[in-house]
Amino acid sequence: MKPALIFDMDGVLVDNTAYQARAFQLLFRDLGLTTNARQLLKRLNGMPAPDILKTVFRHPVPKKQLEEYAAQREFLYRTLYWSKRRELPGLTAFLRAARAAGHPIGLGTGSGTETISYIVDHLRLRPFFDVIVGKDDVDKGKPHPDTYLATAAKLGVKPENCIVFEDAVLGEQAAYRAGMRCVGVATSLSAPDFQAPLTVIKDFTDLMPAHLLELLEQQPEAPKSAGRVRR
Repeated sequence: MKPALIFDMDGVLVDNTAYQARAFQLLFRDLGLTTNARQLLKRLNGMPAPDILKTVFRHPVPKKQLEEYAAQREFLYRTLYWSKRRELPGLTAFLRAARAAGHPIGLGTGSGTETISYIVDHLRLRPFFDVIVGKDDVDKGKPHPDTYLATAAKLGVKPENCIVFEDAVLGEQAAYRAGMRCVGVATSLSAPDFQAPLTVIKDFTDLMPAHLLELLEQQPEAPKSAGRVRR
């Protein structure tokens, strides 16, 4: 069987991290916080929004309040990004080629159902994915491996036969913890920011599925994650 290809959504299907950061920054301003959202996301992008927000307060904040803040941030993000939604260059052509080559294809994201639809259905990408796993399908988000393990299980593919496409450090760590290899997508990070990817791409215009098989031969086993994960 050809390796399964599992895609993160934000920063991989679309280049939206700057809009995510702007939404966080507007929320922080409203809350009287001085945290730099861009620097925060460089470290924590990929985690569920309430978990990211939990790190910016010096005092404990109830889970329900964090979820309300996350909902406010989500509204700001969707408003900012509404007319900017475009797939990463070359994505549809790559997905078509991967489908034709016989690769199972999944989406594994920390976003919820409505946010997934906001991107995937608006861009008419859903038919390309055999399965979609979001935050409501797992107990723990990235950097825990649950999202990618659940996606592989739904695809009926062993983790070692999966390639993850990730734009975030914590997402790459989640892939390695799941026993998978990873392609870095440099929408908001540079190549040296990734730990041990098969390759790093800026978009999908210069990548073909056949090239992935060559890269797998050069990295027969998944790297061990260099990051720590909180239980």
